Amino acid sequence: MAAFPTPHIAATPDDFAKTVLMPGDPLRSKFIAENFLSDAKLINNVRGVQGYTGNYEGHRVTVMASGMGIPSIGIYSYELYNFFGVENIIRIGSTGSINMDVKVRDLVFAMGASTNSDYARQFQLPGTFAPIADYGLLKTAIGKADEVGVPYHVGNILSSDTFYDAQEDANDRWIKMGVLCIEMETAGLYMNAAKAGKKALGMFTVSDHILTGEALSAEERQNSFTQMMEVALKTAAELDS
Repeated sequence: MAAFPTPHIAATPDDFAKTVLMPGDPLRSKFIAENFLSDAKLINNVRGVQGYTGNYEGHRVTVMASGMGIPSIGIYSYELYNFFGVENIIRIGSTGSINMDVKVRDLVFAMGASTNSDYARQFQLPGTFAPIADYGLLKTAIGKADEVGVPYHVGNILSSDTFYDAQEDANDRWIKMGVLCIEMETAGLYMNAAKAGKKALGMFTVSDHILTGEALSAEERQNSFTQMMEVALKTAAELDS
């Protein structure tokens, strides 16, 4: 029996490219489809989680939202990898810097994704799993960032389950461990990719600096995120070559 459609994705494997760009916000999926892809077709809109497949520079690419948090991206990435034949997922999102060298508007590539989530418990491992990016995706994306000319950093990030943390000093411990920034999804994505034998990468635009209080306006976010989208799309196009 086919495992599709699912309660979350009303599509077939043929609707998807082998590489999916995955922002958190469904409206960002729509923005990318309308501004970067040709012949874009809406392939999913269950629960308003928009997914589109189209062409970028002659290469087939899908962009579909993940929603917020590891439980949400955990569902969508699991289904894409295991039911819809997707090989690569590139998460594109915003992040808050907790490193003075990582500036607002910079791009961050998550070589590793630490987490305060309990998501790994389901795998019943006799220790702590270290969620990491696929090296091939990471290397390709860094090359595309060099082409675009956007400042970037590569390192460990934190995928947090809490946006409003009851422990006011919680970030201090991650800062001491050299973590660059905080977002809410990538560790779950990396774990699902590892379990499925597929590939994943998280890249982020720094939208705010948690230590200094600096933050981008809505207009500035759109302009800065455009560079990240371009890097991700160029990476996806190379994977399709």
